[in-house]
Amino acid sequence: MNLDLLSLQVMTALVVIVSGVIYIIGTVIRRDEGSSRLWSVAFLSGTVCVIAYLIWAADRHAWWAIAVGNATFVGVTGALWLGCRAYNGRRMRWSAVLSVTGIVAAFVGVIAQGPDGGDWAGAVAMFLALAVFGAVGCVECLRGELFATRTAWALAIVLGLQCVYFTVRTVGFVVWGPESAVFQAWLGTIPMSFLVVTFTIVTLVATSVLRAGRTQVRGVEAIVRNTGVDVGVMAFESFTAAARSVLTRAQWRHELVAVFAVRIDDLDQISTAFGSEVARGVAETWRSGVRRHAPAAARIGQDGVNGLVAVTVVATAAEARTVATRIAQGVFEELRAVPGSVIPDVGVGLALSDTLGSDLETLMAAARADSAGREPVAHAADGLDPSRP
Repeated sequence: MNLDLLSLQVMTALVVIVSGVIYIIGTVIRRDEGSSRLWSVAFLSGTVCVIAYLIWAADRHAWWAIAVGNATFVGVTGALWLGCRAYNGRRMRWSAVLSVTGIVAAFVGVIAQGPDGGDWAGAVAMFLALAVFGAVGCVECLRGELFATRTAWALAIVLGLQCVYFTVRTVGFVVWGPESAVFQAWLGTIPMSFLVVTFTIVTLVATSVLRAGRTQVRGVEAIVRNTGVDVGVMAFESFTAAARSVLTRAQWRHELVAVFAVRIDDLDQISTAFGSEVARGVAETWRSGVRRHAPAAARIGQDGVNGLVAVTVVATAAEARTVATRIAQGVFEELRAVPGSVIPDVGVGLALSDTLGSDLETLMAAARADSAGREPVAHAADGLDPSRP
């Protein structure tokens, strides 16, 4: 079957546009950010690229479309690379500058040749930029957190093959010329179009899986760490030092100390299903709610990625149970009041020093067990989890 240039461009454009729309809509619905947004820029650039080349295939006077197509083609791989760096938590400034430089070089390479540049205007600049970004993108996929998931390996293979292909294409363009039979058979528009279709499909699948599985790879730690409401929440090491001081002084005065463990479940599932912005809103409300409803003198600390722990002196066990109930109900009501929020499973556990002594680790273990709904070790308040039936 013989395919003319216009038919081939239409086929390629259809695959790229549909893939781009699917990914971009998914990103908008999930309200994702970071790497997902950069990968959306890559798919958007791909859509603009194929439309520009389609315009050139239909109208040979629209030479400007080559400049747009070449620049956005480079932008596809540049944005993919930036998305991979964002996923791995790398610094973005110099890499963003390099990406923009490659895009501008591809655009200027066509403009400099003007209307007489023909089909291959600015080709060498574009080929080299695509080879470079393919190489650095492949390397980034094999580093950091991306390397921890095998899905990224597929993306690394695609970007690595792109680097090899465009390196060979550059050499073939310079040595044989774009009109030679060898170049047309192996490095021309037709084989390139099939490569683009394959590249697009694999990239769509890989980035979609990475986006959906981001929480499983990174956990909810980034969401918790970036809630922006951590004033008053101590790091775990600082909290344990402060809590031991409270326990020691309370033991001197024969005062009762209560340790509260507040856990939030399902944050990773919420991030996967509804996006990181929704999960961040839930985490913000949870953490601020604990601080708001805990006693003013309580020390509050981070306890893993989905837990907070608090310690305070109370007059009686009944008062401690009242405080625990107030925290549980207060956090639950605040979560329910957030418009469009998803209510996770929130549990509050309580441990008292009059039954377990003044060992902090023992008290925290008992409070955690109570918050998780296991058999309480201490005299803890039952039914403190208002989201449980």
